[in-house]
Amino acid sequence: MRILIFGGTTESRNLSRALADAGVQVTVSVVSDYGAREQGEYPGIRVSVGAKAIPEMVRMLREMDLCIDATHPYATEVTVNIRKASEEAGVERIRLRRDDAEEAAADRLPESVAAETPRTGIRRAADREEAIAIAREEIASQQGNLLLTTGVKDLPFYAANFDRERIVARVLPSEESIRTCEEAGLDHGHIIAMQGPFSAELNAALIRGFHIAALMTKESGRSGGFREKLQACRECGIPAIVIARPREQGLGYEDALKKCLALMGLDRRIER
Repeated sequence: MRILIFGGTTESRNLSRALADAGVQVTVSVVSDYGAREQGEYPGIRVSVGAKAIPEMVRMLREMDLCIDATHPYATEVTVNIRKASEEAGVERIRLRRDDAEEAAADRLPESVAAETPRTGIRRAADREEAIAIAREEIASQQGNLLLTTGVKDLPFYAANFDRERIVARVLPSEESIRTCEEAGLDHGHIIAMQGPFSAELNAALIRGFHIAALMTKESGRSGGFREKLQACRECGIPAIVIARPREQGLGYEDALKKCLALMGLDRRIER
């Protein structure tokens, strides 16, 4: 059986290795060299690096028996393209989502935090537009900067809609990330190029060291250090602006693995 996984997440790495252990021919498609390094080398897995347009996705899928979309929960446009490509190629698609119940139990602070004073609470936003509006509301009349921990994809938007001299961006230490920050007009002194995971203590140190008045993040779960960000915000007495994860359909890790094994005619369970 041949499976193409569009990955770049912890879940995609775990699933690809479990399937390779079961004898599946696995190809994992990731966008960047960083994604390839995170995937790592593993027997039975081929890694394809680079962003794929729909025609290239279709070409790859026509050589496969199954498609698994294990991209990041916020990569909604990519998910739409994968669905279109799998339909055109006539290949079954499984959407691998993060397990909401597990994430909620492990990564989210109690909702009571939101009832605290605005300066120490969670401000929830439905999208980037609402998030930047909240940021302007929170710190427009104060001293201090906005710490972005949302990745570089939307950085040009934030730089265009907020005082870029007050933006501090924490990004991956890659040439692409640094170039995006530079093109968005960020001063080098406001670029934190580091690779996580980050402890609450380190987050708090960065908040204090860069005079942060509010932190913006996505609801990224355990692998994104979400809980540690919120803990640091509470400790430092600043608000966390949280962009909600898009609601999505799909299978959790265990169910996705079981379905793949069933399609292979296997009834044994492989642990992560």
